[in-house]
Amino acid sequence: MTGPAPLPRGDDPAGLAACGGGPGPPAVGELFRSRFGGTADGVWFAPGRANLMGEHTDYNEGYVLPFALGQGITAAAARRADQRLVLCSAQEPGGAVEVSLDGLAPGHPQRVTGWAAYPAGVAWALTAAGYQVPGACIAIDSDVPAGAGLSSSAALECATALALTELAGLAVDRRELAAIARRAENDFAGVPSGIMDQSASLLSRRGHALLLDCRSLESSQVPFDPAASGARLLLINTRAGHALSTGEYGRRRAECEQAARLLGVPSLRYLTDVAELDRIGDPLLRRRARHVLTDDQRVLAAVGWLTSASGDGYPEIGRLLTQAHLSLRDDFEISWPHADVAVEAALAAGALGARMIGGGFGGSVLALVREDAADPVRAAVTDAFARHSWSAPQILAAVPSASARRVALE
Repeated sequence: MTGPAPLPRGDDPAGLAACGGGPGPPAVGELFRSRFGGTADGVWFAPGRANLMGEHTDYNEGYVLPFALGQGITAAAARRADQRLVLCSAQEPGGAVEVSLDGLAPGHPQRVTGWAAYPAGVAWALTAAGYQVPGACIAIDSDVPAGAGLSSSAALECATALALTELAGLAVDRRELAAIARRAENDFAGVPSGIMDQSASLLSRRGHALLLDCRSLESSQVPFDPAASGARLLLINTRAGHALSTGEYGRRRAECEQAARLLGVPSLRYLTDVAELDRIGDPLLRRRARHVLTDDQRVLAAVGWLTSASGDGYPEIGRLLTQAHLSLRDDFEISWPHADVAVEAALAAGALGARMIGGGFGGSVLALVREDAADPVRAAVTDAFARHSWSAPQILAAVPSASARRVALE
């Protein structure tokens, strides 16, 4: 395997004489100028996501109910005259990564690894879909905690996809763009994820959750504004990092596929009744399938409460959150000690409900609380971590926010 070609030396370190330019927001704009010696043509932002309900149901063609976060990835980009993609990140102390768009392919000798595989994969996937994208210099900045299960990789893909298509003057439907970004993650970066993360980043609306049917890819906006009902969501980053490219995520997916084959259905989405699980002789596969079936049901139940005119449904949504955590812990077996402790401490301090989110084996917990319980829950979780001699958790506000967009230039 060969690494990226070395950057040219001299007064134009990234070959930016071929790049156009316009001013961008200060932080990422300054990063662009300091790394590339020029100014960006534009700046794009794509949010991370939290998933209210429906975990590991997306690749089983089930239902999911994510929402976009206020935190995300910002990309400042400018066109190049050649077919080179030059990438740098504020979170990566090394130099820029440079690759040839003409030579991008999974398994190619110029194969891109690490964080740069996600934006490079987007360029590859856009080209594979028939779109001609330009060479570009792209500077990346993030306020999504890495490894926290908040989909920073999908946000990076979506920010890059918007930047490259707009630089090329292309109008690509956002649903198609989500599929292209997913292909970049699956086939180029090698992560066997579903389409939820990219859809949440590109399709979400402020004050709403996104109900996505991962079989038909139909979506709808579900009103979701906890603050209006005197509630709020806390994201508890346990600081136990995870990596979806490791074997356990792929193993769970393979187990679900095996369970579906035993049942004679295309995917576990086709299950409608818990009694059908008795046809699976293997108890492990039965548990995996039970989680998928019951989590699909929890998604639809949560939507029912959010759209009900009968009153405050947040206590019921909290109950569903906690049920989901127990299912992920016991049936899907992807929780981890920090998450279990965070959920128990949050519930004991008055949270309406809490569960681990993301692929599992590390990452974050989502807790639904009343306003007056927010501070006690924060304190209780922090104290519980201290008793275990763990690093203090990072606790953030999770506010249902808008989808990916071009940022107004300053």
